[in-house]
Amino acid sequence: MTASTLCRTTAKSRIAAVCAVAVAGTLLLTACGDQTDSASKKESGSASADKAPLADLLPQSVKDKGEIKVGSDIAYPPVEFKDKSGKTVGIDPDLADALGKQLGVKFTFENGTFDTLLTGLRSKRYDLAMSAMTDTKDRQEGVDSETKKKVGEGVDFIDYFTAGVSIYTKKGDDKGISAWSDLCGKKLVVQRGTVSHDLAKAESTKCGSKGKITIEPFDNDLEAQTRLRGGGADAGSSDFPVAAYAVKTSGGGKDFQLVGDQVEAAPYGIAVAKGNDDLTKAIQAALDAIIKNGEYDKVIAKWGVQAGAVTEAKINGGS
Repeated sequence: MTASTLCRTTAKSRIAAVCAVAVAGTLLLTACGDQTDSASKKESGSASADKAPLADLLPQSVKDKGEIKVGSDIAYPPVEFKDKSGKTVGIDPDLADALGKQLGVKFTFENGTFDTLLTGLRSKRYDLAMSAMTDTKDRQEGVDSETKKKVGEGVDFIDYFTAGVSIYTKKGDDKGISAWSDLCGKKLVVQRGTVSHDLAKAESTKCGSKGKITIEPFDNDLEAQTRLRGGGADAGSSDFPVAAYAVKTSGGGKDFQLVGDQVEAAPYGIAVAKGNDDLTKAIQAALDAIIKNGEYDKVIAKWGVQAGAVTEAKINGGS
């Protein structure tokens, strides 16, 4: 998910190569939810600080609280979403739990709409944002991807996964869509502020006589899927893991199909407000530690997304 992200075209880093997430695996939709449910939290990292190997790397203020607040759009399976019992689950919560054990603090997930998460970081509502957020230069620099105007101080990212963007349609009715250029003159549903949203806007400017893409954005991806399922659009687009999970699970696999290849392969990053260098470095060290000790691979395998795994925790590796 990339709120206001750089829009590259098909065949860049977000292409089928990292179309990583095996649809076959047990992909659970990561959820980018709405901001009303902040009461439902996911606490992770139950290890006490005195037993955590990397606790001393954290800023004293974080150690004193014993908690890291994470802003997340909890409606984006399989990255983060709520299970039938209302518990926050997915790739990000599981990784946060492993990070918490290294740092000796709880990671508490707070639900918010995706396009407000970076604002929440700037206002110090959250310590981190972890929500399938694509690491881009625009976000790093606080630049709006569409207007190219400075809108904030920017953030630093600790990159932890790689994913691309996919298009999906109703099953058996692809409307002749097999590439982004085929969306001209058609209606597309997306989650507001994501890479898919940016790509659609960029592609629409190239449509010419074929007619612009009619883009209908929603607060979360599940709402977009509902619109397409009901026949209110020709296609939808989201990050590959999410689209693949929807194809696999919605209507028992009878509602949707993927069309064309993944595009825009890019890293997901854990976002930290600029100036919080100690926290950034602590998260980076913890991520490197769980990659080295095998906990990272266990989480990635659990959700069937091994193709998107990384081998080291890079800072600001997005372009």
